[in-house]
Amino acid sequence: MRVLVSGASGYVGRVVVEELATAGHVPVPLVGDVRTCGPVPDVDAVVHLAGLARVRESFEEPVRYYDVNVGGTLNLLRHPPPRFVLASTAGVYGAPPTGLVAEDAPRSPGNPYAASKAAAEDALAWAARAGLVSAVVLRLFNVVGGGDRDDTRVVTRACGAASGRLPPVEVFGDGSAVRDFVHVRDVARAFVVAVGGGGAGYEVFNVGATPASVTGVLAEVGRVSGREVPVVRRAAHPGEVRELRADTTRLRALGWVPRCSGLADVVRDQWAAEVGREAAGREGAARG
Repeated sequence: MRVLVSGASGYVGRVVVEELATAGHVPVPLVGDVRTCGPVPDVDAVVHLAGLARVRESFEEPVRYYDVNVGGTLNLLRHPPPRFVLASTAGVYGAPPTGLVAEDAPRSPGNPYAASKAAAEDALAWAARAGLVSAVVLRLFNVVGGGDRDDTRVVTRACGAASGRLPPVEVFGDGSAVRDFVHVRDVARAFVVAVGGGGAGYEVFNVGATPASVTGVLAEVGRVSGREVPVVRRAAHPGEVRELRADTTRLRALGWVPRCSGLADVVRDQWAAEVGREAAGREGAARG
């Protein structure tokens, strides 16, 4: 299949392109701004990854987040290919009453980023209902590993703090809050499954793999790196979700199984990238 990939040069997009090619598909990177690019070229499917994804930033720039995340989706839906796969977020669930969340749980986004993704989901669902496209939404939990450069994410931030590149990690509350982590390579494989599997109409799948607490992540980074992760303790955020884990039964039924998302695996992977980044910095400083 020829698969258009928006956001193909991004953190997730680069790996999706690799996995699509490995699976025998022909990835076609989208050229230009996803909000204003012309008609979708002659492809069999689109994987829509382009967007803004920082929660704190979205509170400061909510209009921009809707413009990019919703506007980009609407632009691609004007002339969609037969199959449309949208990257969404577990943030659409907000603060669910139970820790293990299935796809039919009510959505209650608590920030502009998640709300913009929920709106993009709605647009896609209505397009599928009208028979314009066969659609899949992948709700990603915490994507990690693969040399992630986003220092706002806990595993990347903890590795950076252990190396001394970043200041101490701020831990809000006692560090017992649990989140679900999944390696970017396993996420990319989920997109490959979504492109070629599933049924017609509109389907939603969670993509997660390994629940872990903040304390557990910091301990694993310390073990792998052999260095203590410096920490600054802060008061807990009021109303923070104590536990958010992905029920991936639906996705596993299509044959998807995480291969490299164990906590030790993702931390080793990210720490190796951090060490390489540290070495490159020293080399650059020596040349300068």
